Amino acid sequence: MCLSVSGLSDMCLSVSGHSLQYCHTTVSSPGHPLPLYMSVGYVDGIQITRYSSDTGRFVPVAPWMKKLDPEYWEEETRNGREAEATYELNVKISMSLFNQTGGLHSFQEMYGCELRDDGSTKGYWQYGYDGKDFLTLDTERWVYYPLTDQAQLSAQRWNEPKERTGERAKDYLETDCIDWLKTYLEYGKEEQERKVRPEVKVSGRPSGSAMKLHCQVYGFHPRDVDVNWKKNGMDIPSDEAKHVLPNSDGTYQLRASVEVTPEDGVSYSCHVDHSSLNETLIVLWVSDHHRPDRYHRISIVMIAIIVLTFLILAIWIHQRCNSKKPSSRSSSCNASEERPEAPQDKW
Repeated sequence: MCLSVSGLSDMCLSVSGHSLQYCHTTVSSPGHPLPLYMSVGYVDGIQITRYSSDTGRFVPVAPWMKKLDPEYWEEETRNGREAEATYELNVKISMSLFNQTGGLHSFQEMYGCELRDDGSTKGYWQYGYDGKDFLTLDTERWVYYPLTDQAQLSAQRWNEPKERTGERAKDYLETDCIDWLKTYLEYGKEEQERKVRPEVKVSGRPSGSAMKLHCQVYGFHPRDVDVNWKKNGMDIPSDEAKHVLPNSDGTYQLRASVEVTPEDGVSYSCHVDHSSLNETLIVLWVSDHHRPDRYHRISIVMIAIIVLTFLILAIWIHQRCNSKKPSSRSSSCNASEERPEAPQDKW
């Protein structure tokens, strides 16, 4: 994900198929935990590289990226330092376009390419300022469109034939970007081909008169997964989008949610299909009011309370008996026939 600054929307979203994307973020002023400039790269939604103005170096994040030659990282570091200077200028220009002289502001750029299974490709290039869309590239006509009034001058200048900005972007997205994507995929081939079985957890939470069911699927690899809720074996339509998100260890996670009205005799189950599974993984959701283990726990607690009560009563009776004189014939201490006292010698 792109760095969120002052409410910035997520501009970097993973796409289907194999993808390579870069996100650059610049902020206008220091005095906060964020670096003034940061660049991150992703392959299939997994972060592979990072450059920060705090360190001034491009470094590998995904372990398999360390296989690239040291010369690669030196060149990327030089490119990162040049980009840092350019983006610092971009945020200042943007501030002047919005008549801003101070405060914390941010400028973001996102671009990338996708290589589909049929061999076709797709690219995109977007800019944002202070969390809002600023400028975008039309990848059909290869011209830039302003998404705010302040971006009109930039779009006009970039679209001039002598600038060749759209043409250069086209060359990169259709050629260089795809070539680098293939290179990174080759280096990470072993990682990409590994299969990790998903863990599944289902839960329910009241939502008014209905119940919100959640199916959390996590720790799986590769990315492609199919998760659905079913009612008595029939699919339950859901209006909520299901986003596959990357984990720091290279695996993925997803949560599928539906809203239902629980009925007697009706079962709800989460169905997970993944390449690491030999068959569909089915996890049944059981309401707390119908869980057998719930009554089992209640029974154990009740038995424990009864035993503890009798134990306290027995201790109390024993202590009371010991505190009485031998002549006492309290029926509370002797449930059987009274024992005769021993004869007392007189002096």
